[in-house]
Amino acid sequence: MRGWWQDLTDLVLPADCAGCGAPRTALCPRCRATLDGGVPRRARPVPEPAGLPVVHAVAPYAGEVRALLLAHKERGVLALAGALGVALARAVRAGLGADGEDVGGLGPGVGLGAAGGAGGGPAGHFWREPLLLVPVPSARWAVRARGHDPVRRMALAAARELRRTGTPARVAAVLRQRRAVADQAGLDAPGRRANLAGALEVTAGGGPLLGDGRRVVLVDDLMTTGASLAEAARALRETAVSGANGGTAVYRAITREGREERRIGSEQERTESVHSAPEKAMPNARARMPRAAVIAAPADSLEINRN
Repeated sequence: MRGWWQDLTDLVLPADCAGCGAPRTALCPRCRATLDGGVPRRARPVPEPAGLPVVHAVAPYAGEVRALLLAHKERGVLALAGALGVALARAVRAGLGADGEDVGGLGPGVGLGAAGGAGGGPAGHFWREPLLLVPVPSARWAVRARGHDPVRRMALAAARELRRTGTPARVAAVLRQRRAVADQAGLDAPGRRANLAGALEVTAGGGPLLGDGRRVVLVDDLMTTGASLAEAARALRETAVSGANGGTAVYRAITREGREERRIGSEQERTESVHSAPEKAMPNARARMPRAAVIAAPADSLEINRN
């Protein structure tokens, strides 16, 4: 109800910019330029937790960007989801580009080869499935308190932007918390790692999606210590390896992406999102190392680009 009500009030009531307070706009041109103008960079916290995937971020977690993320997450300024999703899509592309993949202009039947290059895997195999964006899940109590799931909402907007610019992408919310965790806000880096160790698992229906070597990118709004992304990557890797190496057949299926995806996507995409008939996977599929993308990270964790 809160999310629906916020959607409505965003349309009919004047708002101040969530980044700087400029009147009568949820996102002023200057703050949008700040969000859009950053160059995506590799983010590596110190100390770097074991198992952290390669992470790319578009901006330092400070100033207007910090204010925008907090407004969307904690105050439910849902009008920001589109702009934040566009920024997140840029971080996703940067991570795939760092792998040497051509992620633009992929059409039906053209995709990411099993060796990591566009269109060129073993025996010339071409992947036909879309890129999977896997949001890091929030605690259930946090979603209830906020009235929405901010990371999933931004992931849906990022997938829309990737599709609009030629990269087939879809959200796969396949991670969930299997035990209660404490609020991370008051914990240091070791405390966060201990708090999250073993806390995430892949849903029963999510395993088949991850066991065929498909390209997966973990997405979140923010990385600080890297504990959440490291734990999410662990859960994905364990499931992918067990699916690829186990003695049972591996299947994959397209999952529903929720009412937000059906509202955002095209008519064709909305139709595709409700299909769930499984199809047998390739017998030689292998686990892939996930990548990760966030909107912001602490400034001292962002690597300096060298041309």
